[in-house]
Formats: sequence, C-alpha cells, structure tokens
Amino acid sequence: MLVAEELVDQARTRRTERMAPRERVVLGVVSALFLAVAVVIALTLPDERGVDWPVLGILVIGYLVAGRVRFEFAGHYGTAEQLLIIPILALAPLPFVPLIIGLTAVLQTVPEVIRRREHGEQFVAHLADSCFCIPPVLALAALAPGEPSLSDAGAYAIVFGAQLFGDLGWTLVRNALLDRLPLRTLASVWLGSTRIDATFAPLAFLITIASVSEPVALLTIAPLMFLLHSFARDREERWANAVELHRAYRGTVMLLSDVVEAEDSYTAEHSRSVVELVNAVADELGVAEEDRRELEFAAMLHDVGKIAIPNEILNKPSTLEPAEFEVMKTHTIEGQFLLDRVGGLLGRVGQIVRSCHERWDGGGYPDGLSGESIPFASRIVFCCDAYNAMTSDRVYRKALPVSHALQELEDNAGSQFDPTIVAALTRVIREGSPSSSGTTDEVRALIGTMPTRATVPE
Repeated sequence: MLVAEELVDQARTRRTERMAPRERVVLGVVSALFLAVAVVIALTLPDERGVDWPVLGILVIGYLVAGRVRFEFAGHYGTAEQLLIIPILALAPLPFVPLIIGLTAVLQTVPEVIRRREHGEQFVAHLADSCFCIPPVLALAALAPGEPSLSDAGAYAIVFGAQLFGDLGWTLVRNALLDRLPLRTLASVWLGSTRIDATFAPLAFLITIASVSEPVALLTIAPLMFLLHSFARDREERWANAVELHRAYRGTVMLLSDVVEAEDSYTAEHSRSVVELVNAVADELGVAEEDRRELEFAAMLHDVGKIAIPNEILNKPSTLEPAEFEVMKTHTIEGQFLLDRVGGLLGRVGQIVRSCHERWDGGGYPDGLSGESIPFASRIVFCCDAYNAMTSDRVYRKALPVSHALQELEDNAGSQFDPTIVAALTRVIREGSPSSSGTTDEVRALIGTMPTRATVPE
C-alpha cells in the first residue's frame, strides 16, 4: 500500500510540473503520429451512418464529463469514459471517432489546467493517451460498421478486446520509454483501470442499443455519472489523506535521523551507509516493492534507540565493560519503544528494529530468536550493519580492509548471519559497493532514488 501512496503522490506532483525534455519529445511524437493516423482514417474510411448532430452533441458532452470522473490507481487513474466510448464508437460517424476522442480528451484537460492541477503541457499527454481508440475503430469498421444491433454483441466484444489491446500496447510502450515502473506494479495499475472498463462496457452497450430507436436513452448515463463522480471524489479524498500520512511518516524518519545526528554524527552517517547497502542487497535478493519501504526505514532507524544510551557509554573510546555492554544492548528495545509511540508503519518498523541484533544461531539479543524466526528485514539490516561497522574507522580501531570484512562475514555465515544474505551482500560488494549519497535531506528521508554502485578495490 505504501508504494501505491508514494506513486500517487509522485503522479499528482508530476502532473502539475513541466515535462522533462524526454517526456516532451516522446509524447509529442506519439501525439503527432496519432493525429496523422486519425486524419488518414477520417479521409479513407467509408461512413455508413451519417451524422445525427443532437446525438453527437450529447456524446461529446458526456465524454467531457466522464473524463473528469477519475479513479486513481498508483501512478495513473481510470475514468468513467467507457460509458461513452462504446456509444461514440457505435453512434458517431466512425471515420471521425479518433479525432472526436482525441480532441475531446484535450478539452477535458482545460478545467484541470485552469485549477492548476495539471500543467498546460499535459494537453499533449492526453492526446497521446487517446491512441488506444485506433484498434477498436479499425475492428469495428471490419466487423460491424453500420447501425448497431443486439446481434452485434459478439462483434462489439471483439471491439472491446481491441480497445484493451491498444491501451495495453501504449501502456507498455510508455513504460519502456518513460515511466520505467516494475512490471508487477505496471500490471496492477493496468488491471485496476481495465476492471473499471470491463464493468462499464456491457452496460454501455445495452444503453447504446436502446438509444438507436430512442436517443433519449443516452441521458440515463447522467445519474450514473453523478453517482460515480461522488465515489471518485471520496476515493480522491482518501488518497489525499493517505498521501499526507505517508509524508508524515517520511517527515518523522527525517526528524528522528536529525535527532540521531545531533546526538552522534557517527551513528547517523553509519545509518545512511547501511541504508545504501540494504537497498543494494534488497535488489540482489529481489525483495518485493511493497516490502522495501519498511526495510529502508528500518535500516535508517536501526540505531535510533541509542539516543537513550548515556554518552559516556555510546562514545567510549575503548571496549565496553560487561555491565556497559548490557546497557548498550537495550538500544534495540528503546528503538522499538520509540517507534511504537509513533505507531502505524513505524510501529511495524519498530518490530524490525528490535530484532536487528538477533543471531542466526539464537545467540543474539534481546529475545534470542534464531533462524527464520528472525524477521527477514532484520536479518538483512544486521548483516549490512556488521559489514559497515567493520569497514568504518572508529576512535578505538582502524577500519578493516574490504577483503577481511567479507571473510569475516563468510566465516560467520550460518552462526551469526543468515547464509543467504551473506552471499547476497558478498556479491554486491564484489560487483561494486554502493557509493556514498552524502547527507542530504533526500537521503535521510529516503525519498531519493535507489543507490548506484561504484567500483571498490579488493
């Protein structure tokens, strides 16, 4: 859910800003190609229906309204347009349907631009998104170009399939050239929008058949549109609340990171480095996107409980005495207690933080967990934490060479560390350790991009 909230937040922000140069070029080219194809269809496709201007006016107005009824799905949104797409395909002059849909989609953007919810450059994006209508127009021209009837239900089912094909094709092309979403996320977004279209399509077809003899039947879409608009507004408000809560979590992480840095700059820098390692290991292990944010937050905050440890113990320039080490060990419990008080997502992160010093063989603290009973995220953080500590300079010792630290991990795989995670971290380091991301707020709040890798000598 957190990934979806983040994508919604990013998409809302992106729609209000100027496009990146690459996005402007790609969408501009696709829009130009769409208009060229639409003009060719308008000039070459025979019209077997003629124009019923009152019906065409109702369809255009209805499509304008339907495009404003939006149901957000992660970085994209579905609309109620399917209620009008089938009537437009069936009742409007077929050769001009692509131009009607494309130009109406541009007009839909005007209120959003006026309200500053979208940048003016989004006109070209909406025009490019209209290319989905080309395959169904061609399919309908081949199967049932005349006046629709109930016997054409099979043909219109194929036409709807052609529409989904066109929409999926453009979605994949856009993702490959611009969005670069993981296929799993992309599939979830596309299926969410498709479910809406598949729900509306049969009803739209029946209304269309009724309107052939009684055009006033098209007006039955109006109350349904009003109801859908209410649902869409409610969904929009719930997403807005979720996005605000997500921002609050990120802000809390930033604040806690600042507090840790004020108390102990080494711990803060160490935590940021552990985040970079954890991200790289998560990539190597193929950790699912929905689990990544909790993992990243836990990596950043795994030592947050040290703010409750006395400075004379925390900054002692020599090995801790047994009694002092017992006090130091309480930092995992203190960290969980602190994050539990925030609750929600950070409460779950607190459970991971509590177990970040549990050993694979059960000899860790505070609960003596062993093997797979230790949270997977905690095992990743523990291994990355240990590697970073070994390869960092401390006041009481110099950093170990990379090769020595890796050998230490491998020697303790199966006793102190999860062997699978040791193997993944070893591959990451040998291929190229994550580079330092500095001390920016973006790093501390975990809102930047995934870390890159830079070559590290053996």
